[in-house]
Amino acid sequence: NAGTDADVYISVYGERGDTGSRQLLRSQKPKKFLKGQTDIFAVEAVHLGCLYKIVIGHNGLGSGNGWFLDKVVIKDPITDLDYTFLCHRWLDQGQDDGNISRELPVTDARMLPGRQELELKREKTWAAEKWKFRKGITLQFYNRVTRGFVCLYPDSRVDALGDKKNKYGKVFPMWMCA
Repeated sequence: NAGTDADVYISVYGERGDTGSRQLLRSQKPKKFLKGQTDIFAVEAVHLGCLYKIVIGHNGLGSGNGWFLDKVVIKDPITDLDYTFLCHRWLDQGQDDGNISRELPVTDARMLPGRQELELKREKTWAAEKWKFRKGITLQFYNRVTRGFVCLYPDSRVDALGDKKNKYGKVFPMWMCA
């Protein structure tokens, strides 16, 4: 009973506006919204730029209208990017929190505006800093809490006791981003 016979609607939001509420009418499958099935719909709209959320729900009508939605993936035909919106919840008046619509944020951070700029900066930083990770290099970090040094040696040893005096002497600020 995870599928629905109700009419399903979606609104897609991007940096340039939204689609408004659209009913999902024609799936590429003969019967839409069945349990365990992936349905594919074509939705015509102006290009919205980077997508950041959707609102999806149903009208609550019909027998067996409750629906368990796993996720929605929207493929942008202009940029060829996929936007994923995870739900993994019920849209059912008698299940979960009783809501029959959900607002879902984009879950793939690569699609957020500015992410490409951050990736370019990360690549440039890595190009400038990768020498530190070559074979035979000892890495040294200053720990503000212990006011000592933590050393990572080429043979995989770690000196985390935080020596107050270190023969290399200088403290260089270093920021690591994951």
